[in-house]
Amino acid sequence: MKLVSSLLFAGAMVCVAGGVAVHAQSANNMSFFVTSVGKGDGANLGGLAGADAHCAALAKAAGSSKTSWRAYLSVTPVQGAGAVDARDRIGSGPWVNAKGTTVARNVDDLHNAKLTKEMLVNEKGGLVNGAGDTPNTHDILTGSDSSGRYLSTGNFDTTCKNWTSNGEGSAMVGHHDGKGPPNATARHFTSWNASHTSRSCSQPDLVATGGAGLFYCFATN
Repeated sequence: MKLVSSLLFAGAMVCVAGGVAVHAQSANNMSFFVTSVGKGDGANLGGLAGADAHCAALAKAAGSSKTSWRAYLSVTPVQGAGAVDARDRIGSGPWVNAKGTTVARNVDDLHNAKLTKEMLVNEKGGLVNGAGDTPNTHDILTGSDSSGRYLSTGNFDTTCKNWTSNGEGSAMVGHHDGKGPPNATARHFTSWNASHTSRSCSQPDLVATGGAGLFYCFATN
């Protein structure tokens, strides 16, 4: 009986070790995730540099070997500085999530693929809350249109002052779960990267409309 128990215990330990190894390998190869937490200051991310640094810090904490990370965020032209399209910041792919699932093979594939909540997980491999969950955090900051380019809308802010505002302004957000409100019509956008604009750039307003200041991160190496 002792021998049988010992063999069962040893087998269980091998299974656990194998599971840990698979998780570690997936985390090591991860090249895409939704941030598990925002920066906590609304849409003030410290600009693109601050957002990129947040991606890198979360990836490192999750065990990723990738060192070059970029936030999927667009910025608009301001004071002589040119616009930046999110699609041009993230490398060429392919991108794999923390579970080892390929999210997209390249930039064009990314913007034409049918992405799901199950694919767009955080850096720990966890599902990000969506419509029907409490709280709903499916509003993901992008500042982009469905093609991943900045929005030219005149004086209307879609990037929370290029990710430096935690009050005035607004941001274009996507729905990572592809779902809109219960009364949504066919004309209601539910794209992963371009669904609607936020109420403002403050943390309370991002939360009130179904967000948490989360954004997408892509490895470029």
